[in-house]
Amino acid sequence: MSDSANGQHGKGGHEVVDQLRQEFIDELVETLQSLDVALDALRNGRLDLVKVVTDCRRAAVLFRGQASNFAMHQLATVAHRLDEYLANAPTGAPPPRMWDDLQRFFDTMTRLAVSGTAAAAESDPASLVRKLPVKLGFDLGDIEIRDVEVLLVMPHGAQTRFVERELQQCGYRVSIMPDTLRAFAMVVETKPDLVIISAMMPDLEGIDLAVALASMPSTRNIPLAVITSLDKDDDTLKQLPARVPVLYKGASFADDLFKALDNLFLI
Repeated sequence: MSDSANGQHGKGGHEVVDQLRQEFIDELVETLQSLDVALDALRNGRLDLVKVVTDCRRAAVLFRGQASNFAMHQLATVAHRLDEYLANAPTGAPPPRMWDDLQRFFDTMTRLAVSGTAAAAESDPASLVRKLPVKLGFDLGDIEIRDVEVLLVMPHGAQTRFVERELQQCGYRVSIMPDTLRAFAMVVETKPDLVIISAMMPDLEGIDLAVALASMPSTRNIPLAVITSLDKDDDTLKQLPARVPVLYKGASFADDLFKALDNLFLI
């Protein structure tokens, strides 16, 4: 009797999760359709750009968290990239590429949500993120965008924006993750071509993350670098594998970065 009751309870629990997951998918599809309508209204001058951008970012943050709860990791990654894409959106006239870029985000998220595990199985996460649009807020100009994915595991701030800009000038696609625990999963999933980690981070220290990534069979071949303001003789840095370059904040940073990129065969 007890075993039978436990079995029914377990089945009921799975059914509840499946129902909640389907409700999330339905809500996501409906929201993306509404955003698509708003995008068309914006294109025709009937809506304000700031409002549409705010609504898109709000939806992206919400979807990222909910998708992670349902183990829809690729969908969560695309939602994170959509939020990043719009982080530096202009307040004036949107760049011409914005229409097609947002449509690609919407279509990709809809496909991953509706097709579920089938779409996830067909999409290699590393290839998926490289097909997503390059962020707004960066003038592509004559810079050739290279198929090099760089993940910055750093807190948001002036230093991070500076590092991002330096890498963008090299034509790299740059993503930022201010949370080391989430960054750990992102590296395992998307396999970036380079991970630059701030030595001092909340929760899990950046040094610990670098040591872990350098040791794991699935990530040890991914190039890493650590950025820090610590003294070169600080004992904390001695924990790093010898092959992990250290980028020191200050006057030598640009030279350290160029040397690291050169040694890692990324330039």
